[in-house]
Amino acid sequence: MLIQNEFVDVAGPKTVVRCAVARPTATGKFPLLLCFGDIFGNTEPHLRVMRRFAGHGYVVVSPEPWARFLPTGTVLDFDKDRQGALDAQAKGDGAAADADRRAVIEHCKSLPHVSDVVVASGFCYGGHLAFRAALDPDVKATVCCYGTGIHADKLGGGDVDSLARAKDIKGSLLMVWGRNDPHIPAPGRAKIHRALDDAGVRWEPRLYDADHAFARDIGPRYDPGATDLAFAEALSLWRDAR
Repeated sequence: MLIQNEFVDVAGPKTVVRCAVARPTATGKFPLLLCFGDIFGNTEPHLRVMRRFAGHGYVVVSPEPWARFLPTGTVLDFDKDRQGALDAQAKGDGAAADADRRAVIEHCKSLPHVSDVVVASGFCYGGHLAFRAALDPDVKATVCCYGTGIHADKLGGGDVDSLARAKDIKGSLLMVWGRNDPHIPAPGRAKIHRALDDAGVRWEPRLYDADHAFARDIGPRYDPGATDLAFAEALSLWRDAR
């Protein structure tokens, strides 16, 4: 399937939200896949993930995580801009993220090539944003890959009620973890799992013998085997939601 790549600016409630888009060039309508990246923004590794998912028949849209804090189009370097990414993360705001996500969904639902099916994914900080997206009644299935801060009730530097609102998740949910992830230790994963069970969420866990950010295809933590397994599980979950 041939893929078209573009950037689209969406008018959010407070600022412009630039979105990276990867979608099939074929005619017809395709499900919308919100694909939230890590704290570095729409980097080339994240764009490769988007293109991979788009090849399976999705309009993949990744809103910039720092639309309210950094200039439009900012992409941070994994090494040179690490502190800047951490500083931006500290300004994270759950309500602002929710409002910007709603603006992006409403914009995408008006497009002629997008169907009425909405699914979501996210990685690291974006994994928590994906969890927040799962609370949205429009989102039918969500994959959270090593989402940070969920167990601590933190999104960036702010307190959030993500776990407390787990009962609002009406779609299916897949929680993907790395066993050796220092940011989400075993007790944190257990807390999340208990909360999901208590809330009656339709969910499943996947735990791989991998580190944090194992799906980012640069650096020593990249684990292609675990990534292939996790992505296959994700695609299966989203197909069932169509």
